[in-house]
Amino acid sequence: MSQLLDRLLARDAGLWPEGNVSGNRLGWLDVPRRMIDEAIDLRSWAESIDASKIFLLGMGGSSLGSEVLRSCFGDSRLVVLDTTDPATINSVDINNPFFLVSSKSGTTLEVDCLFSYFWARWPEPKRYAAITDPGTPLATLAEERGFHRVFSNPPDIGGRYSVLSYFGMVPAALMGIDVARLCEAALSADKEAGVALGVAMGDAAKQGRDKLTVVVPEHFSSLRLWGEQLVAESTGKQGTGCVPVPTTEAETGDDRHLVLLEMDDNYQLGREFMVWEVATAIAGHILGIDPFDEPNVAESKENTKRVLSSLPLPAVDSADPSSVTAWLKETTRPGDYVSLQAYLPFGQDEALEGLRRAVRDGLGGMAVTAGYGPRFLHSTGQLHKGGPNEVVAVQIAPRAPTAHVEIPGKPYDFGTLIDAQAIGDLQSLQSHGRRALRVEVNDLKEVS
Repeated sequence: MSQLLDRLLARDAGLWPEGNVSGNRLGWLDVPRRMIDEAIDLRSWAESIDASKIFLLGMGGSSLGSEVLRSCFGDSRLVVLDTTDPATINSVDINNPFFLVSSKSGTTLEVDCLFSYFWARWPEPKRYAAITDPGTPLATLAEERGFHRVFSNPPDIGGRYSVLSYFGMVPAALMGIDVARLCEAALSADKEAGVALGVAMGDAAKQGRDKLTVVVPEHFSSLRLWGEQLVAESTGKQGTGCVPVPTTEAETGDDRHLVLLEMDDNYQLGREFMVWEVATAIAGHILGIDPFDEPNVAESKENTKRVLSSLPLPAVDSADPSSVTAWLKETTRPGDYVSLQAYLPFGQDEALEGLRRAVRDGLGGMAVTAGYGPRFLHSTGQLHKGGPNEVVAVQIAPRAPTAHVEIPGKPYDFGTLIDAQAIGDLQSLQSHGRRALRVEVNDLKEVS
């Protein structure tokens, strides 16, 4: 174990297959120390922002860690907008706002559309800050328009490993979280325990126990959002991977690898962030894959662009929502997992979790995951297409647009955008030979 840790800390690219991208993806190992050095400045800057609400416009690694911090610390000022659902966007109160425009590449389609929408309503540069890599189109735009501040993140950190960098720590400071304390917890994490966890994850997956079932205390249930992305997007490729199944109650089965997390303090999140980043990198070594690339995420982005390039949207076959249970029982095989993919407005977490458990129980305890689209396209979507052919996907789309919200400068609105994302992902699943069913609903209760 110690040898693997030594090689990781030495940034030994030989841990992973030839051609891996680790050479510019291991900055997460020491970024907490830099954030500690900048903690006072971040706090001072954050205290200068006088706004009723902070809106984080981001996707995937630019948003999920912040959503975990927001939920666990109980902050009501930060609103994480990582959706293109028009009803969700239309419902936010933008009275006295401040916007964080967050994108590693600076070209993320969803972030670009969200920024265009809010800029048309609040074209005041001092109400905006950007978090991005150096020299990106977003960095250029922010400088040209005179944003309040541009946070230039170290470029050698991939999105899903970036929670302890500016991408997570700027929102944390705005929530009043002690950045130094959080990062000190990360630096004090038992990295050898992370290596042991990664070896166990990888070995279990190779032995057929690839459903990584992580039981977390109820208070920390939102940790699943970040953990799912980290593990699924990092390991789900080349027909292998660890399938994260986060839950607050123990779930067992022959294909499960169970991990119990004990946490009783919010600042322990810093420790867990680091332990799981180490574990995931090592799991990639055990599985013989590159845990730092995401080939099928890029594929889904291209599919969306292709669908949008030939409007109107194509017709898509949809099944009766009442047929889902019967279809799943006919379609699933031992060792499969079900992915419930809800392209619906935010705020239906309890109903979605209830459906997840009902499907799990109806299939004799089979692993079932659930999440919102398009959020998962930037996280677990990599696993669905690139991981083992064990996914049985149920795409749940609205029967009619949830609202009509125009996107300035685009030939389509948000309703069309999210529909295109769903259609493009369905086509991607099918092109990879995945089993998928689409249903359209007015209410999640229709799914049975």
